[in-house]
Order: sequence, then structure tokens, then C-alpha cells
Amino acid sequence: MRTGPLRTHAQRTTLVTAAAAALATAAALALPQPAGAAETSPVGFGAGTTGGGSATAVTVSTLSAFRTAVTGNTAKVVRVNGLISLSGQVDIGSNTTVLGVGSASGFTGGGLRLKEVTNVVVRNLNISKPVAPADGITVQESTKVWIDHNAFSADRDHDKDYYDGLLDINHGADNVTVSWNTFKDHFKGSLVGHSDNNTSEDTGHLKVTYHHNHFGNVYSRIPSLRFGTGHFYNNHVDGADTACHSRMGAQMLVENNVFRTTKIAVTTNRSSDVDGYANLRGNDLGGAATEVSQVGSFTAPPYGYTAEPASTVVSSVTSGAGAGKI
Repeated sequence: MRTGPLRTHAQRTTLVTAAAAALATAAALALPQPAGAAETSPVGFGAGTTGGGSATAVTVSTLSAFRTAVTGNTAKVVRVNGLISLSGQVDIGSNTTVLGVGSASGFTGGGLRLKEVTNVVVRNLNISKPVAPADGITVQESTKVWIDHNAFSADRDHDKDYYDGLLDINHGADNVTVSWNTFKDHFKGSLVGHSDNNTSEDTGHLKVTYHHNHFGNVYSRIPSLRFGTGHFYNNHVDGADTACHSRMGAQMLVENNVFRTTKIAVTTNRSSDVDGYANLRGNDLGGAATEVSQVGSFTAPPYGYTAEPASTVVSSVTSGAGAGKI
């Protein structure tokens, strides 16, 4: 015997449609995020970096206001609105998030310096033409850093030393993730470990993850790694002379990347008296050569991650990397 209320055909149709929609929504939520979807926290050696966290954001549009806003070590979120010209670098305090507004905000002519600080996030900025001796970003004696969804660029119309590095990590810096950035039109991309003579400070440090970055028309240092431990996965490199460079005993895992119009994809035996180590797997070299004099022992990073196959990397990085994509 039926005890519940009778329903009309229209009501039953509505219920079935609603149930089907609910199931479809649940199924969609159960699917993993598509490649290129902006992450809310870093993957890799920089995992756990939160920056300013949930601190109330302050928006600035001038250099003086920016300098004031990023000073000190209290939790803070600083939004940069517009393009600010720099000469030299601005020091960033600990527990800071620097976030560009929209797709065209950031800095030109100089850069940012993270020196002796911890827990810093830099996202969604355009950083261009850092005139030497300024880098686009310098991470020095600092830990827990996330550099994400920025657009670094210069030009190759000047001498190779006219601009300094786009992103340099040195002096024992540690636990850094570099993700979903674009690096374009430059000679010296990203140097990790500034000198062959800095053994005592750098050994056991300089642990860096690079994933889902695009290096386009960058001549070398993609990255150049001394002493440290580097995980380079799911990156797209095109137009390089020498890309990944492991030296001075560094350990580098180069995994599921795509190289195009690149002369040397990976080398361990150039420029320094002591060779580095490299372990390669799943890469699409696109005809690039490799010079691996020592196969590395670093094969299992101490963190969870998912490396997509090289066959999808170009699509993912093209659609997801750079400023304006979060």
C-alpha cells in the first residue's frame, strides 16, 4: 500500500532531473583539477609556505607605498596594482604574500630581494628587465618560499651581462618551489648557488622544485644548480643553448619535461671543476643532447606530487603558466 504522497508525472520528471544533476555535480567534484588549474598551496620543497595567509590585504600602486607595506615580519598580504618602475631591489619581510592585481601588474627595471627571511609567497607579477646587479627576484639565506604564476622577461638585444638573473637562489636558501611561471627572452634564467667556492654555506641546502614553468628563448641556467637538490618536472623549454645544469656535486631529477629547439637539455660536466649528478626519466628531448657524466641518486622526492606525462606538458603549461592565470 502506498503511504507517501502521490506525485504527478511532471513532479516525478523534475525529481529525476534534479537527481541526475546532483550526480553529475558530484562526479565533477570527484574529478582531479585539470592541468593548469591554479594551486592554492605549493607542491614540492616549498610545501607549507603560506606567506601572509589570511591577513587583510593592502593594495598599493606606488614604489614608496610598496616599500612600506612589505617591511617587517608580521603577516601581511600586499596587492600590487599597476606596473612600478624600480632601480635596484626592494627587500621583502617574512610572512608576506606579494600578489599582482590582474594580468599586467608588477615591476620593471629591478626586482625583489628575499634576504634572511622565511615564509614568503610571490604570485601573479610581471617582472621585467632587471638591470644588473639586480635580479628579478633574489632568494638569499631564506627558507619556505613559493614563486608562482609570475611572468619574468628581459630581452636579448643587450650584452649578456646587461641584465642580471631573472630568478636567483643562493647563500644557503632552502625549501623553495618555483611553479607555473614564464621566463622569456633572457640570457641567464635561474641560478641556484652563486659560486663554486661556497661549499660550507650551500651544502645540505638549496633544495628547490621547478614545475610547470615555460622557459622561452632563455639561453642558459634552466636552472644552473650547485651543491643543492633540484627537482625539475613538467616544464617546457624552447630556444635554449644549455638548459638544466647540475654542477659541484648537485643532485638533479629531471622528469617528464619537454625540450624544443634546445642544444643541450641536461649537462653535468660544464663550467665547474666538480661535476654534478642527474637522473632523467620520461622527458621528451625533442632532439636535444644530454651530457650526464654522473647518474644521480636523487630519484624519490620527499613530498607528494603528480607528474603528468610529457605528452600533455606543452598544452598544460601554455594554458596555465604566467601572470593573469590565477
